Amino acid sequence: MKKVLIKNAKIVNEGKIHEGDVFIEDGIISEISESISAKSPDVNIYDAEGTYLLPGLIDDQVHFREPGLTHKENIETGSRAAVAGGITTFMEMPNTLPQTTTMELLEEKYRIASETSYANYAFMFGGTNDNLSEIEKIDPKKVPALKLFLGSSTGNMLVDDEKVLEEIFKKSPVIIAAHCEDEETIKKNLQECVERYGDDIPIELHPKIRSEEACYKSSSRAVKLAQKTGARLHVFHVSTAKELSLFNNKKALKDKKITAEVCIHHLWFNEDDYAKKGTYIKWNPAVKTKKDQEALIQGLIDDHLDVLATDHAPHTKQEKKNVYTKAPSGGPLVQHALPALLQMHHQGKITLEKIVEKACHNPAILFDIEKRGFIREGYKADLVLVDLNSPWAVQPDNIFSKCQWSPFEGTTFKSRVTHTFVNGRLVYKNFKHQPFQKVAERLTFDR
Repeated sequence: MKKVLIKNAKIVNEGKIHEGDVFIEDGIISEISESISAKSPDVNIYDAEGTYLLPGLIDDQVHFREPGLTHKENIETGSRAAVAGGITTFMEMPNTLPQTTTMELLEEKYRIASETSYANYAFMFGGTNDNLSEIEKIDPKKVPALKLFLGSSTGNMLVDDEKVLEEIFKKSPVIIAAHCEDEETIKKNLQECVERYGDDIPIELHPKIRSEEACYKSSSRAVKLAQKTGARLHVFHVSTAKELSLFNNKKALKDKKITAEVCIHHLWFNEDDYAKKGTYIKWNPAVKTKKDQEALIQGLIDDHLDVLATDHAPHTKQEKKNVYTKAPSGGPLVQHALPALLQMHHQGKITLEKIVEKACHNPAILFDIEKRGFIREGYKADLVLVDLNSPWAVQPDNIFSKCQWSPFEGTTFKSRVTHTFVNGRLVYKNFKHQPFQKVAERLTFDR
């Protein structure tokens, strides 16, 4: 493998920004210094003058739809979009067809990714009401987490048997990553709206149907169950101000037993955006009030929320254009998450150091990922160069997700990803992917 030297970068890492050079050999960061000279002719040199070097982002929640739903996305197209957005590592969800609820189906996903993925990969195992025996087979060194749907969403993997749920919390050998929305509350709210509007419910009522009450009731129940059983719980996509009280910001991340994350769309959008975006911003949990949006940003800053993620979950335009009850929830986000965060940085809402902490360092710490998530000597060279002053507009011809649309369409971002390196290899440069090579790796976990 060729050697790589990145020179004159503003390196954002571990709470600091400093200028320097990074030397990469055999996919590993071998030296970080103020100035490094190429000592042989076989070194690829990248002058990063004026740009910032970040660790590659680690996205712990994506839906790449393979197998079974590949008309929306697949591992190849999803990972292409991810590296275009500076995401060098992803963890994919189990609600595919078939659902990833056996070891054999899990290994099949790993096989597909080994052949097609542009980014490093791991796959979460899916919990159901009747697969506890499979859950107990999970090897913690090979699987990042167990995904539980405590509210129904795309794929109908709802776990609603209380006795089974408690057994899963007691016996899961890995982190439990939970989608928390109370099903009975949602059903009641939905029925009331259907009785009034039929299937064509105004999209503005989505956060009333999938309400603050539904979120808090479920997440607080999950937290109590984790406290009772000693389970290691990670609550996905927190969407309300009220839920923040459930999470501790007095401990270091490595010492927490209960953690939480927030997704880009809950930071960027609020209920006022439904009028313009319609079902294109229909997500579960729902985008809620401006007060919730502002509280989530603050919760990220003050460490009640530990991780930034995307919940990238594409559907076709045709599917999303349906009436409320038939339009699926979810949308493509991996390509535009980092540019959106950088835009929030320009707006004074978040520092570069905090973005890197929550989107790079903390996922690596939380899931015990070996040798990734930091710019350190001896670590894998998953790296991203960003230009903070290079505006571009999101439009169909520069969207890489297979679904070919984005909730950010029409947005002009001030910053862009210029280069993405996966294991020391350049895989993306200025809206163009490099010729595909099998450089991505299966994650390993230091447990």
